[in-house]
Amino acid sequence: MSIQGNVVSHLGRTKLNRQQINGFWAAWFGWMLDGMDSVIYALVLAPAMTQLLPRSGIAATPGNVGLAGSSLFALFLVGWGLSFLWGPIADRFGRSKALMFSILTYSLFTFLSGFSQNIWELAFFRLAAGIGIGGEWSMAGTFVSESWPEDRRKMGAGFLQTGYYFGFFVAAVLNYTIGAHFGWRPMFWVGLVPAFVSFWVLWGVKEPERWQKMIKSVKVQRPLAAIFSPEYRKRTIVNSALLTVAIIGLWAGTVYEPTALIDLSRRAGMSAIQAVHMASYGTGILSIGTILGCLALPLIAESLGRKKALAVYFGIMVVTIVLSFGWAFYLQHGLTPFLIILFFLGFGGGNFAAFSLWLPEQYKTEVRATAFAFTTSIGRFVGAIVTFIIGVMIKEMHTLGTPVALTALAFVVGIAIIPAALETKGQTLPE
Repeated sequence: MSIQGNVVSHLGRTKLNRQQINGFWAAWFGWMLDGMDSVIYALVLAPAMTQLLPRSGIAATPGNVGLAGSSLFALFLVGWGLSFLWGPIADRFGRSKALMFSILTYSLFTFLSGFSQNIWELAFFRLAAGIGIGGEWSMAGTFVSESWPEDRRKMGAGFLQTGYYFGFFVAAVLNYTIGAHFGWRPMFWVGLVPAFVSFWVLWGVKEPERWQKMIKSVKVQRPLAAIFSPEYRKRTIVNSALLTVAIIGLWAGTVYEPTALIDLSRRAGMSAIQAVHMASYGTGILSIGTILGCLALPLIAESLGRKKALAVYFGIMVVTIVLSFGWAFYLQHGLTPFLIILFFLGFGGGNFAAFSLWLPEQYKTEVRATAFAFTTSIGRFVGAIVTFIIGVMIKEMHTLGTPVALTALAFVVGIAIIPAALETKGQTLPE
């Protein structure tokens, strides 16, 4: 027996086959590009708006830059919200096919974003990219949960979610090298490369056996209506509410973290390029914290249960959002404290791994992708509204910290909602 075989036998885990490995890495790289794409916009928001606003007949004042940036991000979230349409497609035609085309959609429009000549063109490209990006998480999460054996599925969810936050790190590296020296447009162009790798790999990946058996025996009809049937209605509503909470908190911190670090760096006497580099360092710290949070979550969820694990992570988000944006941001020498807190804010952001693990356990195969796509997308509409409100508050209050710090309240609401959720600890994936 090989060394690998001995290790597998000793650990009592089912060995993954080539299809499962290839499919996972294709999904992981696609999800990594999602994270990279999202943070790229946050990193290039100021220079892109400064260049495109005058071409659109709008003065590039700090207030207009902040408002336009928030508005375009809100529009991006609207596109992400529309991505729930990928779910019925995946339940009807297959997980890998839907995943493949969602990756192609957002990679193409991310690439085209780099050619924008005014904010209206950029707004359209970001809306279209959002539709593709939103589908990737639900398609990837469904695909991995159904492809991997039961004894490895839970950690697979944690591993998969790290891809998004590795994307943060990649975006930070790109900003440090390409963005700081060549400007914002090449940052979007680079986004095309890994997507084609994922697309090419997925082309040869078979559909999960679980889905193949289901499609032969069950006629999939109106899956969107099915997730609101008496069997699923309560859990769909509760899951959607919890995802909405997570989305509000994540985007507030992610979008404004680079801008906050640039502000703190300039107050510390750094040059413009040093401030950009510091924003990259901060994004790297945030991503490392979140990756560790994602890897820890399946272990915590198996020990405490899904509901208690999510409550712990939401609690971390409440504390760290208030400390970073409500306290450290206003200190005279707040850069170092902000960076330290950022790591723990990132760890709390690993709460998204809970949904990759938990959502598939609550729905049967014939509606799993639809439920995953709907619950992870519908909250984007609320997130878009909140993001726009934050932009308006920043403009009116002439400060960044307090409006973002207030998003901690969303996680307080989330902690209150968690008891109504369905606990699935110890249960296998439904057929």
